[in-house]
This record gives sequence, C-alpha cells and structure tokens, in this order.
Amino acid sequence: MEAIQYLTYQQIDKIKWDACIDQSSQPLIYAYSFYLDAMAKQWDALVLNDYEAVMPLTWNKKYGIHYLYQPFCCALLGVFGHAVTPSLLEHFIGQIPKKFLYLDICFNPGNSITNSSIDHYTRKNFILNLARPYDEIYAGFSDNIKRNIKKAERLNCSVCKPALAEILQLASLQMQAFTKVKADDFERFSALYHVLEEKNAAVAYGIVSAEGRLLSSCVFFNWQNRWYYILAGNHPESKSTGASHALINAFIKERAATNCILDFEGSDIASLALFYSSFGAAEEQYPAIRQNRLPMLLRWLKK
Repeated sequence: MEAIQYLTYQQIDKIKWDACIDQSSQPLIYAYSFYLDAMAKQWDALVLNDYEAVMPLTWNKKYGIHYLYQPFCCALLGVFGHAVTPSLLEHFIGQIPKKFLYLDICFNPGNSITNSSIDHYTRKNFILNLARPYDEIYAGFSDNIKRNIKKAERLNCSVCKPALAEILQLASLQMQAFTKVKADDFERFSALYHVLEEKNAAVAYGIVSAEGRLLSSCVFFNWQNRWYYILAGNHPESKSTGASHALINAFIKERAATNCILDFEGSDIASLALFYSSFGAAEEQYPAIRQNRLPMLLRWLKK
C-alpha cells in the first residue's frame, strides 16, 4: 500500500531524505536538504512510506495565501525515488495539500505525467556528456560556436576566476531585463556557493577582455558527477566578442575526458536552446505544472 505522508519541515529526517536522493534515479543537487535549506524560503515534503520516494514542497505565503513555487537557481524538483512510475507520480500530485492555492513547479526528467486530466506542460533542458576527449567534443560544436571561440582568441580575451561578488553583479544586471530577482535570493545563493566551495563542489569562471573588463561569468556546481552551469551573466559586449562561447569552451576543455555531465539548465527560450544545443548538448525533457486553485475573484486578480 502506497502511504504518502505530508511532513512539515521540522518533521523531516534529513539523513533519510538525502539517502533517498542519493539512491534515486535522478540524484539532482537541487533536491538535497542543504540545497533546499539554502534556496527555498520554506519547504515541507511528501514522503512515501519510510522515505522510499520523496517530493519537496517549496512554498511561500503572500497576503495569507500559501503557494508552491520554484526557488531561485533551483531548476528541477518533483518526485525522487528509485523507480517513480507515472501512477506513483500522479498519486504524489494528488496528495499536495489543498492549502496550497497556487502551484507553479517543475518536475524532473525521471517524472512522466501521462494522465491527461493533470494540466501540465513540457520544458527543455540540455546536457553534454564530458566523458569523451576534448577534440571529439569540439568536433560536435556548430560552426558558429567555433567561430565565436576563435573571435574571442583573436581579441585576446582570457579566462579568469572572478570573485563571486563580480559574478553576482553581472548576473543581476543581465537579469533585470527579463525577471525580478530579490537581494535575498542573491544572499541565499552566496551562502550556498560558499558551502559548496568548501566541499570543492563550486568553481567560478569568467572571460575578461584584453583591457581586463569582465565580459562573461558564471558559477558551476558539481554534484554526483554532474556539473551545473548556473547563474551566468554576460556584459552587453559579450555578444560581439564571443565571450560566453569561450567561457563554456574553457570549462569543457578543462573537464573533458572525465566521467561527468555538463547540465546547461534549460532553456525554453529558443535562442538559448539553440546556443546550448550548438555545443553538441542533447535535449532532455521534463514536465511542469501551473495550477490556480484560488477563489474566482482572486484568480482574476492574479491575471
């Protein structure tokens, strides 16, 4: 019998929780307790039996209304376990407490929603296998990627390891154009970065111009042989210099021929999807749901 319990944060056994993620078919960094503690404003959970499968419920409250949301720099969540069948996933979704009146959450590639009555949509991620020699990976780059890498070399751009504060500043400037990111999100990310840095699981990369100006930067997290390309930021000049192409190439060159995967973290934006796939990355799909359970008047206001 599948017994799914709703546990508040204080009731969660983090040792059993992390062991479940370790043994799951999708041991993604976002689902570990230390990551959720850092990036989620609050989180509770749904737990199957004795942590055979789990689902984090990252939540917040506004105007007295509880809602589920996807935390900053936390691309995928959903249900984690050794074998998550569509029926088990459906059961988990059905057990999400009714107090959460608005849901906007992403699942993971190991989750498949087959029930047409569950309103959902499909999102894209891109991953690149780094187990091959660099020359073999480079051969899979598109001509445009190769041209931009050579352009950055001609302009004497170089690789650097910028301070986290510089990365946050550049990322913040770029994000202002398409999304609102609060200072608290960057503070949470900074704390998480330092935790992972102490575990040798976080590195910073940047590309500077010949004059020493930071053109492109990002953080890479590493967990379970999976590198995450996270919190990238690009100066307006990066497009004309090939800086972002050179940055990813530098990372790939350094990590090639290792038993790792590079996870680009998306995207559904056509231009970014083309950019990531042009490095030879394979598309990986995952489901997401957006449900509005608000009373009719509040639904109208939400629109």
